[in-house]
Amino acid sequence: MKFQVNDKVEVLDDALEGKVINIDGAIIYVETSEGFLMEFDASELVKIEEEQSSMIASENISISQIIKEKQPTKRIKAEKVKSKDRSAPPMEVDLHIEKLVNSFRGMSNFDILNIQLDTAKRQINFAISKRIPKIVFIHGVGEGVLKAELDYLLSRYDNLKFYDANFQKYGLGATEVYIYQNS
Repeated sequence: MKFQVNDKVEVLDDALEGKVINIDGAIIYVETSEGFLMEFDASELVKIEEEQSSMIASENISISQIIKEKQPTKRIKAEKVKSKDRSAPPMEVDLHIEKLVNSFRGMSNFDILNIQLDTAKRQINFAISKRIPKIVFIHGVGEGVLKAELDYLLSRYDNLKFYDANFQKYGLGATEVYIYQNS
C-alpha cells in the first residue's frame, strides 16, 4: 500500500494511530495522536480513510473499547510442571562408534574420537535445552581414552556434575551426568 505525507494510519499490532510525517523508502515516520514521533515499516501500517474514522465516531463506540479489541488476548498461564524427579530414568547415549556412523572403515582413531565427542557435546546441549536432568554416556572400558576426553569435556561445563554410572546396570564403561537446571 502506498502512503503519502498527512495520511492517517493505524499500527496493525498495536493500539496506535497517527499521521504520516515523512517517508524514507519502506520506513514511515508517524506522529501519533499522543504527539510521539515513531518509525514503522510500511507493512506494519494500515491507512485509515476519513470516512472510517467518522463512522466509528458516529456509532458511539468508545475509544477504550477499540483499544481493548486491538490488544492481544492474554494467554492463561499453564500450571508449572514440576521438574523431573531425580529417580526418572536418564537419557542414554551410546558413544560406541558403530552406533554413531554406518561405516567407520578407513577412519583414523582421531576422527572416531572427534565424532564421539561431538555427539556427546550435542547431546549435552540438547539435554540442557530440553531440561533433561540426567544423561548416561556409554563409552565402554577399552584403553580409557574416550572416558578421559569425555571427563575433560564435561569438566568445562559449570552447571553439571558427572560420576561413574550404576555399576550393576552399566559396568565400568559408563558415565552419568546430572545437569543442574536453572528454575
